[in-house]
Amino acid sequence: MSAPIQLPAHSLVAEGAQQILATIKADLEFGAFRAASLEYSEDWQCFTGFPVVANWNLETDSVPLFEEGLRALALKAAVHALTKDERAAEIPIAVPVDEMTHAMLAQAQLLTRIAKAHGISIIHQTDQEHTDYRVGGYTTECYRLAWGEPPARYWLDHEEVVRRRGVLAGLYESIGMGHSGREHQLSFATA
Repeated sequence: MSAPIQLPAHSLVAEGAQQILATIKADLEFGAFRAASLEYSEDWQCFTGFPVVANWNLETDSVPLFEEGLRALALKAAVHALTKDERAAEIPIAVPVDEMTHAMLAQAQLLTRIAKAHGISIIHQTDQEHTDYRVGGYTTECYRLAWGEPPARYWLDHEEVVRRRGVLAGLYESIGMGHSGREHQLSFATA
């Protein structure tokens, strides 16, 4: 059994995350990275990440959610910078925010160049990630110290995400989409 992960003080993570976020945004390639991440919208067909946001609208939600994704990556990078522990850096992130980080991580060349140029470690590994974000938990406290209150629209508590996914699953089932959109019996045969 491994020892419990020791996480750094909230204030240290907040300070580090603020610096990391400012550094990323000041990079000459940031504009291209931002544009590419937002252009990824044509491929945003997730059935259980973004759709848990009430009245989800790609046009109005993508830009603010991009900012939240950046903040999440900055928080994780700050924890890593302080601990040098990838497992520790996988702090809980809300599902919609995590989904946005996937769109950002899909811009691998740009994000890698930006991070490497500034000695930043971008942390994300699906089998290690924690999308069990809890309002008031470690991540919330770090975020509050860095930027104020996390927007409740995107930083949804884990239990609420589970509830909303249940609602979505029922709706998907009603139109023949099984396993929350991960399977169906449509043959796409033409008449």
